[in-house]
Amino acid sequence: MINARSVKTIEDAKRLIAGRELTHVKVGLFDVDGVMRGKYMSREKFFSSLDSGFAFCDVVLGWDSNDQLYENTDVTFTGWHTGYPDAPVRIIPESCREVPFEDNMLLFLCEFESNAAAICPRNLLQRVLARGDSLGFDVYAAFEYEFFLFNETPDSARAKGYRDLQPITPGFFGYSMLRNSTHAELYHELITLGEQMDFPLEGLHTETGPGVIEAAITVDNAKQAADKAALFKTFVKVWAQRRNMMATFMAKWSNDYPGQSGHIHLSLRYKKGGTSAFHDASQAMSMSKNQRHFIAGQQALMPEFLVLFAQTVNAYSRMVPGFWAPTEATWGCENRTTALRLIPGSEKSQRVEFRLGSADANPHIALAATLASGLYGIENELEPLDPIIGNAYDQSQPTQVNLPATIEQAAAALRGSKVAREWFGNEFVEHYAASREWEGRQFQQHVSDWELQRYFEII
Repeated sequence: MINARSVKTIEDAKRLIAGRELTHVKVGLFDVDGVMRGKYMSREKFFSSLDSGFAFCDVVLGWDSNDQLYENTDVTFTGWHTGYPDAPVRIIPESCREVPFEDNMLLFLCEFESNAAAICPRNLLQRVLARGDSLGFDVYAAFEYEFFLFNETPDSARAKGYRDLQPITPGFFGYSMLRNSTHAELYHELITLGEQMDFPLEGLHTETGPGVIEAAITVDNAKQAADKAALFKTFVKVWAQRRNMMATFMAKWSNDYPGQSGHIHLSLRYKKGGTSAFHDASQAMSMSKNQRHFIAGQQALMPEFLVLFAQTVNAYSRMVPGFWAPTEATWGCENRTTALRLIPGSEKSQRVEFRLGSADANPHIALAATLASGLYGIENELEPLDPIIGNAYDQSQPTQVNLPATIEQAAAALRGSKVAREWFGNEFVEHYAASREWEGRQFQQHVSDWELQRYFEII
């Protein structure tokens, strides 16, 4: 009997749906901000779409995470000037998953095709993976996410103006056996959700802060890893709201607590032979020449690519000294104060952890950026700067590892990056940079509580 995760072909998908006598299924794709957009589709329409594709309004590539249109920007792909037409979309049969909250329901991922593929985040990652394939590498990745859980609903959070929200637990209590035992049902439900939807968790524990949890998704090939990360973020929020709670992956929701990271573990294996391209037991830290070049590329391009893994205004509030977020493009061996953490190990476990990204980043775009920069380093045999030993926050760094301080500066750095245009395409770079400049302008038009408290009476 075929099941959801054994679907590989169009005929497999049709056979499963017919066998379940489903009248509708769910289809979804991810926009530039990593927000999942989708709908229910009738069985007849779905079968037709499996064979010949379907169309999705391209407005999902022309608005922000709050459905506000990119107006008066450099976004040219879509807009009022094009009339927001439909764009062709392909259903991915092998992405089929159970939706555990909906009896017998199936979910299929999709991706844009034709001209829209140049903007589509999933297609972006696949273009980078094709470059890796041409270099003779298979890419493996694993995402780690920190997220806060609150005893709130979307209505109660809005009614409170997002102030004085109640986390599910109080205080700072990282790796707490007390918390995960008291709330064991929640943890078990999350573990089960990961198994049911095929984003299995290899680790789940409390982090430092009230109501904050860290989840480590099991390693997989890079394309699957990004899909799993994006689904994890979406359906953890669904699970929480169905329990009258809220989960947030916002980069930094409070001045009092550390921000929320979206760390990415990366490794390369040779396509021919399947051995690690990162491990060399004869070298210091077991670091092969390829891993050294890979880290060098990530370090060199981090300032130019920053906006790809720090995609919101809020993400830049996270990058401050002493709160577990890197502030410069540094690397070190087993050093959690640096942006790149070399993790020495066996032929199986040798890898690099990219620690700069925040939890709010689009997994497909963030992984494409971290991977492209590393592969660029291998292609060009770049050498990294000296590793950081000790506290990176206390050590002055060369100017070439300084990072942009704002989203506007980071978007400008991406626009000016020849490497980004070569690896990602001009269409993606122009569209994405314009969307991040839009994000910055929305913030500039906003009067914050801090400004009111500081200036209203005194100035």
